[in-house]
Amino acid sequence: MCKHVLNAQVAIRSPCCRKWFDCAACHAESETHELQKAIEMVFACKKCKKCFRKDAAEFDEADEFCPHCDNHFVIEAIEPQMKLEVEGEDVRKDSRMLRDERLRSKSMEREIDEILMDKAG
Repeated sequence: MCKHVLNAQVAIRSPCCRKWFDCAACHAESETHELQKAIEMVFACKKCKKCFRKDAAEFDEADEFCPHCDNHFVIEAIEPQMKLEVEGEDVRKDSRMLRDERLRSKSMEREIDEILMDKAG
């Protein structure tokens, strides 16, 4: 699983060390050598788990799909971004998210008392 590209559709076989990586940054992190560039690239589709080759010199729109399952693997990468959010609206604006447990416990006590009175008498 790649931590650089969240929606990686294929794994790419590195021509230099013949290992599989989801992106060039993953190769740079785990290997000590630079990624060797090649004209013919070997991919493994993550949808159908089948491998295929593509020629980078003659790459066109039809080559953006897996030949086995037609999965579109050339898409805009979604990268993880740091952000800090609060779930829900601001409590000061909308207090419906808050519960007053005291009121709930009093109403439950009344219901329990009524049930016990019905059973007792």
